[in-house]
Amino acid sequence: MKVIASSIRKGNIIEQDGKLYVVLTAQNIHPGKGTPVSQIEMRRISDGTKISERYKTTDQVERAFVEDREFNYLYQDGDGFHFMNNETYDQLLVSADVIGDAAPYLQENTSVTLSIHDGVAVSVTLPQRVTLEVVETEPVTKGQTASSSYKPAMLSNGVRSAVPPHIGVGTRIVVMTEDGSYVERAKD
Repeated sequence: MKVIASSIRKGNIIEQDGKLYVVLTAQNIHPGKGTPVSQIEMRRISDGTKISERYKTTDQVERAFVEDREFNYLYQDGDGFHFMNNETYDQLLVSADVIGDAAPYLQENTSVTLSIHDGVAVSVTLPQRVTLEVVETEPVTKGQTASSSYKPAMLSNGVRSAVPPHIGVGTRIVVMTEDGSYVERAKD
């Protein structure tokens, strides 16, 4: 299906020269003079090679037909990551390079959307936010709770984040899966 380059977004699958690419970043650039362009960084699905392309915003790009389906994350082993289809209970094995930076945020029974092309998962979309526990941070300093400064913290998934001063070890917090940033204290 042909679409204009300016409508391409992160996570889309596009076909170029008979190969499939997953879009990592897509930026529309409007210079003061000249033609607006779309700068698209993508990874070739077959071998993981990253490339960067620049299109005129009105250029036609071939968007591959992919089916997005809900899956539950089960576990990881030497072969890759195992997911289960919520409707059919079929299991699907997804390689580590498709999961990429999303790996630390996968917790048992996490519901994700997998984009499937010809029976193979080509990209994963995590929920926007996940709840994790703080396993290491500096102690709470008395009188510093109103401060707007953040302190470093290690989360239960091994990701470093910055948290407000009143957050201590053992506190469950909500973080954005896109960049690991602190959102709020978990309400549970």
